[in-house]
Amino acid sequence: MPTTGLNLQINVNNNLICYDDQGDSSIPIIFIHGFPFDKTMWEQQRDYFKMAHRVIVYDIQGFGRSTCNLEEASMDIFADDLIHLMDALNIKNAVVCGLSMGGFIALNAISRYPERFAGMVLCDTQCIADSAETLEKRKDTIRQIETSGLSEFTKSFIPNIFHEKTIKDNKNLVRRIDAIIMSNNEKTVIKGMKALASRMETCSTLSAISVPTLIICGSDDKITPVAQSEKMLESIPNATMKVIEEAGHLSNMEQPDEFNHHLENFLFEYLPTLNPVNSLVSEQEEEEIW
Repeated sequence: MPTTGLNLQINVNNNLICYDDQGDSSIPIIFIHGFPFDKTMWEQQRDYFKMAHRVIVYDIQGFGRSTCNLEEASMDIFADDLIHLMDALNIKNAVVCGLSMGGFIALNAISRYPERFAGMVLCDTQCIADSAETLEKRKDTIRQIETSGLSEFTKSFIPNIFHEKTIKDNKNLVRRIDAIIMSNNEKTVIKGMKALASRMETCSTLSAISVPTLIICGSDDKITPVAQSEKMLESIPNATMKVIEEAGHLSNMEQPDEFNHHLENFLFEYLPTLNPVNSLVSEQEEEEIW
């Protein structure tokens, strides 16, 4: 059995990946953080779902406590890391939940390794590639970071990722995210931004997704608007969607109770074998229940 606990380390592609592994279930839930954050953004999901499921959260290479020995990064590399992490932990199938860049990674991975997924949760993300305008903005931001460091970038980034109510009423969360961003290495942030800019669209692969899929989006997400979630909903055959009110780009942190409620219902309804109660029910009893 693999070691369980917090801030564990494992070698993945010659990088030490830091991860938390808690709870127990035959099919784990793996959470992938967004850019430019780390695994701690999933703490309220980890602590809630570990009571009934095996939950894994990890730092993408270079972020948080994970190391990085590569000069360049890409969604392919990040997705390969996910699969290799699963291999290292002897995980054949998983439900993967990715937010923003974590969603890009999940979509990249399922398009190339569909047999490794039992379910998909796409949060505040999209399938399109960067527009020409967005690419130019990323180039400007990279130049700004190279010249002035992360401070100015963080100052302009924070207002765009939160609902205005969060900024007004949850200053502790805003300060926490500010600290997470500022704790990153500048080179890591720049590599991550270049990976975002170079990613390919995955909209053309959505119709091939055959596993149950939940799409979640904050009602006021400025980075990946609700319209982009609706576009994915139309293309993924077995998908359902939930919009979380009074949330921006970090819906899982701004409204954690509602986020957890939607995810829990999804796991129970669409993936009943993950439910510890259902796993003890015989096939005959299951037919009677359902």
